Amino acid sequence: MPSPAALLHRQPIAQRIDALLDLAKQHAERFCSPDAWLARQRYLAQHPTSIVVMKCMDGRIHIPHATRTPLGIITPFRNLGGIFDLGWPYLGELITESVLQAADRGRATLLLITYHFSSGHHARGCAGFNCDTEAAKAHAYAIAQQAGELFGHDHQQVYPLVCGFETDSDAMILHGQGGEMLDIRDWIDRQASDLPATLASVCPDMPDDIQRDLLPLLVGNMAHVSELSGVTRALEIEHREWVICIGRGFDFLHLPNTALIIGPYGPDLAAPIATAASIIDANMRAGRIPDDGFMLLASTPYQYSGVDRARAALKSRFLSDFAEQVIRHHHPRLAEKMRRHTAVVHWPTRRMDSLDPPSTSN
Repeated sequence: MPSPAALLHRQPIAQRIDALLDLAKQHAERFCSPDAWLARQRYLAQHPTSIVVMKCMDGRIHIPHATRTPLGIITPFRNLGGIFDLGWPYLGELITESVLQAADRGRATLLLITYHFSSGHHARGCAGFNCDTEAAKAHAYAIAQQAGELFGHDHQQVYPLVCGFETDSDAMILHGQGGEMLDIRDWIDRQASDLPATLASVCPDMPDDIQRDLLPLLVGNMAHVSELSGVTRALEIEHREWVICIGRGFDFLHLPNTALIIGPYGPDLAAPIATAASIIDANMRAGRIPDDGFMLLASTPYQYSGVDRARAALKSRFLSDFAEQVIRHHHPRLAEKMRRHTAVVHWPTRRMDSLDPPSTSN
């Protein structure tokens, strides 16, 4: 049976956009439900370490789902290809702010720096690195090195951990500082009670409190991978993206091969926008998606009403205008099929508020 993402790709553009916005609404409703709120509060009381994940925009990499962690516990940073540089001014500020807020509350930070690959088919790897897993892994190690320069190499307050994600099985692979590995695929028939000792041997310099709060993710991933073992999954091989997302606040988007997400972190936004437009154009030309249109979605999160929301609205409109200019310059014919949608996201509730209705650019 085709996956929901595959079925969605075949719909007319107006129906695809409506379905995507409805997905955002459903995500906010789940996030704000009483049981989800209570689950977050209880989890944070038991496991206070702040967990930040840097990952590719690929919708297959859904760490809360793969670790069975309550929504809102893990803070995501997503970008095209999972390419980051902590020297980027805005990214560095956001990461530092997250670390400082955690420290003010007496909490350490676990920085999961991920790369992804497919063990079953090379072409299902990370397109941002041309499916070169070693290059993606090397980039993750480079970010970990930067994190040490930024927050200290003793790793007592901020622990940078390189983590592979095998998308066929949803398994996590932890990489220790000395080259040791903890691959959840090797734990299908093993006892979870053995995990603490193995984690301590792979990451001997990881503080005890961070180890304690990482273990539930590993146990959850063990259960998730075990449940999927032997199950035939619809592995999305072909690129069929029809959405370009620019900004932040896209937690609801975890449909495989649906969206190309460009975080507003780097000094050069034009290049990844042009690359994303090239992928959309190629998808249309190859018949992988209908050629009746694509969506440009700009979003910025905010915490408070008033000035903070107004700032977010201005930023979203700027990002949308900027992205349209880049697309019109590099792909003028494709730009005629663009449906722009500009929004802000109330981060405490994950509610997405539209600033204007979707419309065809002329």
